[in-house]
Amino acid sequence: MTTQVLLPKLGFSMNEGTVAEWLAEDGATVAQGQPLYSLESEKSVQEIEAPASGKLKIIAAAGEIYEVGTVLGEIA
Repeated sequence: MTTQVLLPKLGFSMNEGTVAEWLAEDGATVAQGQPLYSLESEKSVQEIEAPASGKLKIIAAAGEIYEVGTVLGEIA
């Protein structure tokens, strides 16, 4: 089963955010709860945790702005 890694809504007025840095490499095995990437919004930078365990496939490039709900990667 594949779990999508989505850009979360961290605040009431948040509509988009920047993937500042991936903390795991494409193809890496990650554990649920492990810091996966840094998300920069208008007000803060936060580490976002992996929603599941498995092999990470990165879809979205770091340094780009994405809308809330965008699929950034998949964990299989």
